[in-house]
Amino acid sequence: MRRASSKLLSHLQKSRTKTPVSSLSRDFASTSDQSLASPSKPHLKSCSKTRSLLFSRLNYHRLQASPSQNLNTLVDPIAQNVAQMSSRQRKIKERSDLEEAFESAVSIDEMLRAFEDMESCFDEKELGLACLKIGLKLDQEGEDPEKTLSFAQRALRILEDNEDSNSSSGSKLSLPVAMTLQLLGSSCFNLKRFSESLGYLNRANRVLNKLEGESSYQADDVLPILHAVQFELFNVKTAMGRREEALSHLRKALEIKENSLEEGSRELGKANRDVAEAYVAVLNFKEALPFCLKALEIHKTQLGHNSVEVAYDRRLLGVIYTGLEEHEKALEQNQLSQRVLKNWGRSSDLLRAEIDAANMQIALGRYEEAINTLKGVVQQTDKESEDRAMVFTSMAKALCNQDKFADAKRCLEIACGILEKKERSSPLVVAEAFMEISMQYEAMNEFEAAISLLKRALTMLEKQPQEQHSVGSVSARIGWLLLLTGKVEQAIPYLEDAAERLKESFGSKHYGVGYVYNNLGAAYLELDRPQSAAQVFAYAKDIMDVSLGPHHMDSIEACQNLSKAYAAMGSYPLAINFQEKVVEGLEGHGPSAQEELNEAIQVLEQLKEKASTSVSETLMNALPLPQEDEDFSAKNPHSGISAMERIS
Repeated sequence: MRRASSKLLSHLQKSRTKTPVSSLSRDFASTSDQSLASPSKPHLKSCSKTRSLLFSRLNYHRLQASPSQNLNTLVDPIAQNVAQMSSRQRKIKERSDLEEAFESAVSIDEMLRAFEDMESCFDEKELGLACLKIGLKLDQEGEDPEKTLSFAQRALRILEDNEDSNSSSGSKLSLPVAMTLQLLGSSCFNLKRFSESLGYLNRANRVLNKLEGESSYQADDVLPILHAVQFELFNVKTAMGRREEALSHLRKALEIKENSLEEGSRELGKANRDVAEAYVAVLNFKEALPFCLKALEIHKTQLGHNSVEVAYDRRLLGVIYTGLEEHEKALEQNQLSQRVLKNWGRSSDLLRAEIDAANMQIALGRYEEAINTLKGVVQQTDKESEDRAMVFTSMAKALCNQDKFADAKRCLEIACGILEKKERSSPLVVAEAFMEISMQYEAMNEFEAAISLLKRALTMLEKQPQEQHSVGSVSARIGWLLLLTGKVEQAIPYLEDAAERLKESFGSKHYGVGYVYNNLGAAYLELDRPQSAAQVFAYAKDIMDVSLGPHHMDSIEACQNLSKAYAAMGSYPLAINFQEKVVEGLEGHGPSAQEELNEAIQVLEQLKEKASTSVSETLMNALPLPQEDEDFSAKNPHSGISAMERIS
């Protein structure tokens, strides 16, 4: 949170005019002739007349003793008053000097020494803003979050006490209270106390939303802090795995910048790229694309086609196009990015871009070209580096696609050998690499090796509070592989856990949750639990219909599974109803789905036959037993009505 604290700290910096720390307890009103020009904020439009609400000019009410009216004393009244004035002035000067020392302090050590001197001369209620300023400085430097938290808590206690005791200036104190709540949120985040952080940030957000509608505050006063709060809410919710919710805060932060900055400013380019990267992280490439394109356009206009920022935009654009399976466009953007990175001598970024290019070539089926690219890259890597492991992993992918499984396995063994030494120092990097390598083993039908690597990745990820979405994804894959290899009972707890974690991270209607429910339903069905299967298949169908549309092939498959579950329960009318929807959906896909359509029609006919047989069996079961019929005839010799006639 250092960047946010740096920007908020600018609100507490004095301009050329002296700003007393003790202003809080005496006079917090800010008037046009008393206001300070705030330093320009890179994330907001600069304003030459922006007023500082935190350190407003203060009208000192310097106490001046009136001349003594008692002229009959033995002590010279004029000399006595001079002595009294001198004492008061000395005290005022002492306080002023302490304030000056604090205000002029640059390093955190200087600020702390000055603050320690002030504590002996100022009342506790006068030190709120000083505590806030020190807290922001500590947060900016990021070295001692516990000390930052301590100063922030002290500042909040003082500011809230002053707000409660002085209702006339209370509304004026809400802005520094919001800043303090933001600082508390930042400190708790750095200490990985995410729930506490979220509580403070939500409080800050409520205060600021209220202040936005008050005429006593201008937008330039509130928006910088509101932006910092929104950005940190994004970070905290991302760390808690609530990524879909987090994105809404990042979008809000971008809106604040768009309303505050000049159109097309460089800072807006970076903000748009941040949003694009956040959407890529949740695999929403379609939403990411317009933000990345806007960032690219801004950076090209502001910095030129050959800037590093443009290169980074193009590299991200390549990732997005890859996610959208537009591999030619992805490779084109990658190559443009490489040219710029090479010109700027960004060797590390260039190396990663070359590995990306090889993966794009593999996606296009250009395996030999990809292998040649990787052979060139591997010469640039250190023997035990993570980059080298990435190269061998991509090499294995190309070889696997050529059915050269022995060579592919050898590459994966080399990659794993490098990564195993990095588990302690770079757990997230290693976990991600193990996930990628497991996919290569899976492609070669080496399921046990794939499951083993995924379990190792899961162990590392579970220790990272901010990676709960990854825990959900890995659990889902382990569950699916266990299901695939017939270990159904082992698969179920992984799939159930994955469904809950992914719902928390991406929302209950994310298509990934739908896939997990599909697999979970298959597991329940395998264990002869059709009612449980029908329930989760219904969840899967609802999710797929919302996220992908009812005519998507995966939505149709969910409908097919629901039909199977109802058939297993013997509920043939419902099974037929959903199977008819499957046939209707496949008919809309034309010749490309003809084989699936023929199979679906065959299943539908079989269901109708089973339903007809079931009805006949039900009728037969309703008939009385032959012995009962004979007894009835014996007791009613004159009855000529048969049992079948009675039913009809």
